[in-house]
Amino acid sequence: MPSPTKKTKKTGTSFRAAAVTAAATALTLALTGCARLETTAPSAVRATDVQARFGTVDCRKAKCIALTFDAGPSEHSARLLDLLKEEQVPATFFLLGRRHIERYPELVRRMADEGHEVANHTWTHRRLTELEPDGIREELERTDEEIERLTGRRPTLMRPPQGRTDDTVHGISRELGLSEVLWSVTAKDYTTTDSGLITRRVLAKASRDGIILLHDLYDGTVPAVPGIITELKKRGYVFVTVPQLLAPGKAEPGKVYR
Repeated sequence: MPSPTKKTKKTGTSFRAAAVTAAATALTLALTGCARLETTAPSAVRATDVQARFGTVDCRKAKCIALTFDAGPSEHSARLLDLLKEEQVPATFFLLGRRHIERYPELVRRMADEGHEVANHTWTHRRLTELEPDGIREELERTDEEIERLTGRRPTLMRPPQGRTDDTVHGISRELGLSEVLWSVTAKDYTTTDSGLITRRVLAKASRDGIILLHDLYDGTVPAVPGIITELKKRGYVFVTVPQLLAPGKAEPGKVYR
């Protein structure tokens, strides 16, 4: 993935993780650079109704889907938050520390205040599978601490950069009380500024219990969001955060969800 700490329009290749189809619980998938990985589907976690910030929803009955945004906050995040507020759509934000949380602390607070889930995407976006255990722990702990300082709530979810994870990452995540969240839909918005293309890619792969991966730091992404929301609502989808997608079950630290 191109380093999200620099504004870029280059075609990114290092953000690449294998595209995978929706599946039931205890899936296995191969991510680039990783061993085969067992993941758990949202439907396997749920049991009863959940009271959501944006209303009551039971994802056992409702056609739920989660919008998630990586590698912010950025200069585009305020407009994104305006759009989500207008549409009453909650999202999950996996935030970067250096040059992002540091630069836009007021947006981190706003995300939390407006009912979105604020989660961890590491401090510098280094591949966790290439770090020693102390390095993994520092990437995650530093981000957790800064988010907690700004919002009053410590994250319970993290997304490993590029989706690269392994047993060492699982173990440290468990120690820190973090569950790992991957995705089922990606628009590869790091490869294009064409908002229409981003919209079409999401809509082509969206399905019930889906977790959509977007990046609010790229120029074409936020303009694509209204069309994505409008069409998915027409298709009967209800937008929820990742914890709401799993509720009333709860993500377990050290496990991977997709």
